[in-house]
Amino acid sequence: FAQIMTRRLTVTGSTLRPQSDLAKARIAGELRAQVWPLMESGRVGPVMDSEFALEDAKLAHARLESSGHIGKIVLKV
Repeated sequence: FAQIMTRRLTVTGSTLRPQSDLAKARIAGELRAQVWPLMESGRVGPVMDSEFALEDAKLAHARLESSGHIGKIVLKV
């Protein structure tokens, strides 16, 4: 727990395993109806901090270790 706190990490998760197939289908339908349109329109999406070329992976890793980023650090292939 201390490593998560000191590195300011966020742990997010969910599981649908205990849900019935019908409940899972309902949840999937609601996601398609309510969330996907927001993602497709660009109103909701991941927060991007920076992009690095694959050959700059060392710089990307340094950015990650600095804990100064907010959002995703992407390596472009």
